[in-house]
Amino acid sequence: MAYQSVFAADLFAGQNIVITGGGSGIGRCTAHELASLGAKVIITGRKQEKLDKTVAEIVEDGGVAASYAYDIRDEDAVKATVKQMLAEHGAIHGLVNNAGGQYPMPLAMIGKKGWDAVVANNLTGGFLMAREVYLQHMKKHGGSIVNMLADMWGGMPGMGHSGAARAGMLNLTETAAVEWGVSGVRVNAVAPGYVASSGMDHYDPAFAKEVIPKLSGIAPLKRMAEEAEVSSAIVFLLSPGAAFITGTCIKIDGGSSLNPKAFPLMDHKNSKPFTGFHRAFRPKAVA
Repeated sequence: MAYQSVFAADLFAGQNIVITGGGSGIGRCTAHELASLGAKVIITGRKQEKLDKTVAEIVEDGGVAASYAYDIRDEDAVKATVKQMLAEHGAIHGLVNNAGGQYPMPLAMIGKKGWDAVVANNLTGGFLMAREVYLQHMKKHGGSIVNMLADMWGGMPGMGHSGAARAGMLNLTETAAVEWGVSGVRVNAVAPGYVASSGMDHYDPAFAKEVIPKLSGIAPLKRMAEEAEVSSAIVFLLSPGAAFITGTCIKIDGGSSLNPKAFPLMDHKNSKPFTGFHRAFRPKAVA
């Protein structure tokens, strides 16, 4: 069985796409979809073992993939690795700034170390990757960048460090779209709501037990997103069909950011998910 993408086969033939955090979750799914559409996917992360597993899956499915293990928060490592990617693959046509991470914690209990770590994961690392890909290649050759946000509109209680970083990434996206447009570089973002992804299994067990089962009731569509539904939006923004779209953000949240407090959300099962990812698995927290 192959990835059931809604996009045309070979849409990205001859293109090299970098996906940070490509060894798991949404990044892994996106790597699989892009590879199924003809791209050579270059996935990154901090753990080589995880990357190797995803590369092996893609190759087994007939795709082409490579991997680089490093920390996107390390400026020197980012510079050196982007240089190595270009030396070994010749070009970077697209960048998916997917890597990130956070943990539940009220603002009053977040220490500076934790704050700095989450902001570095979700904002600074993405900036470093985008800047280096732009300076080392896209400034002369053009390209497309897609940044990862979250449903942070109206605040992000319980994860204020992540909310602040994601809001910063939105502004970074808009700024880069203006400054880099002269180089033929498009910069956009996606903002998923709650996604049934493997990242949910990394939260504290008490949080997973008490909070995660309630998340499917927050959005008007009354369910969580599938990884493939986020990947589809990313792939579209990278595609030629989005050639006149830059500086924008696609919300993939089932309407949760609309925050209809005064409107009763009735329970239903009328929203049917798109489950194109043939290797997807349900996180234990929502199984």
